[in-house]
Amino acid sequence: MRPLRERLAAEFTATGVLIGAVIGSGIMGEQLADGNAAVALLANTGATVAILYVLIEVFGPISGAHMNPLVTAVLAFRGHLERRAIGPYVLAQLAGAAAGAGLANAMFGLPVMQWSSHARSGWGLWLGEVVATAGLLFVVLRAPREKVAALVAAYIGAAYWFTSSTSFANPAAAFGRMFSDSFAGIAPPGVPMFIVAETIGACIALCATRRPAA
Repeated sequence: MRPLRERLAAEFTATGVLIGAVIGSGIMGEQLADGNAAVALLANTGATVAILYVLIEVFGPISGAHMNPLVTAVLAFRGHLERRAIGPYVLAQLAGAAAGAGLANAMFGLPVMQWSSHARSGWGLWLGEVVATAGLLFVVLRAPREKVAALVAAYIGAAYWFTSSTSFANPAAAFGRMFSDSFAGIAPPGVPMFIVAETIGACIALCATRRPAA
């Protein structure tokens, strides 16, 4: 296992690039789609799928490429990560998410840090986050190791379209995306319930993949 400092640097970098790609592709898609939200979402989806695959392949051997506090917590609960590393991993992911949002904003000439005004709230969206996160964690826990990158990327790409919330499925993503007033953003008041819904989804996935008693 790599030294913790090296793993934290990998989590910071991977999460930052992921959120930067999500927000940046959302801004680019919105600019080019001329008001067509479906085209903007399609562009956002394609970029997210591609970067997820790349990041998991590149950073997986270093830190596991969690990029998600719930993935970290669930894998630690299952014994795949030392529990003392949960806090540092989560802090690195949140810091990376904020940095990635700032980078995306800066690339498109926007204020580096800004609050999103994109309201995302309501039972339907929260249920979408439960479903999206439960599915993601189920894939993470059940996918063969050599296929994790492809299956996670494919799942998230599909979930962008079949969930009402467009599948954040990640507290770090919700945190980072509130710092960009763009297509992919989320207004800060909506973040806490998104995280609650995501946590419920993670618990469902844990129960669904529980090992039978010997």
